[in-house]
Amino acid sequence: MTNRLGQPALDQLFFEARTFNSWQDKPVSPMLIKELANMMKWAPTSANCSPARLVFAQSNEAKDKLASMAMDANQPKIRSAPCTVIIGHDLDFADHLPRLFPHTDAKSWFEGNEELTATTAFRNGTLQGAYFIMAARALGLDTGPMSGFDNEAVDREFFAGTNIKSNFLCCFGYGDPKDMFPRSPRFDFDEFASII
Repeated sequence: MTNRLGQPALDQLFFEARTFNSWQDKPVSPMLIKELANMMKWAPTSANCSPARLVFAQSNEAKDKLASMAMDANQPKIRSAPCTVIIGHDLDFADHLPRLFPHTDAKSWFEGNEELTATTAFRNGTLQGAYFIMAARALGLDTGPMSGFDNEAVDREFFAGTNIKSNFLCCFGYGDPKDMFPRSPRFDFDEFASII
């Protein structure tokens, strides 16, 4: 049986967590990056397919290269963040299913079915990107997920020679609230959900 988290943990993960646009000049260690990636990988994906592939742009050279492929408003965010992760999904994920889901011949579900493969990779890679954000928050990091970049250029530069497609970017580190917008409203329950 799982115990309910206390309010401070819920605040850190949801109620008080924000998307940051500015960052403190405080590095994120490679050890913490590895801890973060090793935490998010345990969250569920269908048939344990685990299609997410991560590239961490931490050096100034890597951040400049990535920023050059982003829209103007996102470039300073990428350059100033301690690290920006490119969250992609591997369209060849099924090749790993004999190892990751050995209970049955799951690889055969996807052979010759490009539409199912693409949908499964995108859906589960997106889920894993969301898990990344929550794991970062759980470890005391702030995040700034974003789209607004040239996916094809990023794929050519960072995923060359693979069948990996970029999905979204996520700056992370220790946020600086100086450029924080006021918190935007959310829907009331009855506006987006129903119990039937």
